[in-house]
Amino acid sequence: MRRLEKALASGRLGCCLLGMLLPVPAGAQTNAAAVPVATNLTVSDAEAIALKNHPRVTTARLLALAQGQVTREVRSAELPTVTGSLTAVQAHDGGRVTAGFLNNPVLYTRAAGGVTVSQLITDFGRTQNLVASAGLREKAQQSDAMATEQDIRLAVDAAFYRALAAQAVVNVAKKTVAFRQDNADLIGSLASAKLKSTLDQSFADVNLNQAKLLLLDAQNEQDASFADLSTVMGYERQQSIVLVDDAKGELAAPAQDVDSLTALAMRSRPDLAALDDQFQATERFRKAEHDLWRPTISALGTAGGAPVRADEITSSWYGAAGVNISVPVFNGGLNSARAKEADYRADAAREQARELRNRIARDVRVSWLSAQSAYERMSVTAKLLAQANQALDLAQTRYKLGLSSIVELSQAELAQTSAEIGNTNARYDYQQSLAAIRYQTGQ
Repeated sequence: MRRLEKALASGRLGCCLLGMLLPVPAGAQTNAAAVPVATNLTVSDAEAIALKNHPRVTTARLLALAQGQVTREVRSAELPTVTGSLTAVQAHDGGRVTAGFLNNPVLYTRAAGGVTVSQLITDFGRTQNLVASAGLREKAQQSDAMATEQDIRLAVDAAFYRALAAQAVVNVAKKTVAFRQDNADLIGSLASAKLKSTLDQSFADVNLNQAKLLLLDAQNEQDASFADLSTVMGYERQQSIVLVDDAKGELAAPAQDVDSLTALAMRSRPDLAALDDQFQATERFRKAEHDLWRPTISALGTAGGAPVRADEITSSWYGAAGVNISVPVFNGGLNSARAKEADYRADAAREQARELRNRIARDVRVSWLSAQSAYERMSVTAKLLAQANQALDLAQTRYKLGLSSIVELSQAELAQTSAEIGNTNARYDYQQSLAAIRYQTGQ
């Protein structure tokens, strides 16, 4: 839209979009995962389709599910482990393994089966902290998925309102072409009757061709903008839809209390919640890494039978149970290095969350200021359009009465077209600003 205004200022009427997508070529199909698109599409419909269809949303949800399985993986260390074994050995009777081991096990020919059960009794909180850390990372991933959904919503809103603005501007371009065509025909007839000069006819033709260029540029922009909208809705190909603006009538002014909006953002932003959960997860992991120096107590039990065995194995069954205490003594500084690493990562996560809070406070205020400006701009552009319409009517009347030149009429036409496009853009710019505030406050 800014490019259009610059083009208008330079005398070359610019761009925007058409209200309806061009039909999809014969044989063209949407991607396999496509959701059917309604013919008439509101911004809510577009958001719903994007949330079902966009690959980024699906990816974020799958990653959240995957992180849930990580929590299960870590929690499994607290649960018993049961292993069944079937063993058959043909050995050289009386032989012993005499190399590679400190013990000296005897080799026996046997066929046996049994079960081994192991259970962690306690590691003094390390596994609990790891489970809590994994759970918080899962929660953070879920918040990330919500943040991704909000990103897609904002992208859909921006693309939708840009397309709506284009739809309105194309109507302006069509009316401009029709209006200037009538003027060119009238002035051409008057020039043929020697009532107007050929210079007037040339100016009228120039104005008409400028209007046609405006329409051509608008149609080109239309293809690009609707391609953007189709992409953000999750489609490979451009969809055939008609956009509907469900915000009829006057738009309400933005909220006046920016501090309350900032407080709402701090409570509601899912990306901030994700970083807070990540920080809590790193805190629990830091505690778990410091617990590496603590002992680990575990129990082990085994039982089974050996129906086929050497004579030296006198019992047909076996069984044993025991408790093991493992105490770390020295491992070359590995545990202390891991603890230090966890400390640094926890501190970094805390600073990342603090940085995001500062950025959110700034973004909320900037979005609020933009919305205030856009709201005021609607009023100004509406007055400008009314004045430009009046000026054009007066210029036409003066020209017909021979009181002014074609230059004055051309300037009035240019000003009226620019004002109408500016007024159209102002409404949808404001709606985009409201969407940005909803995004920045986590709504």
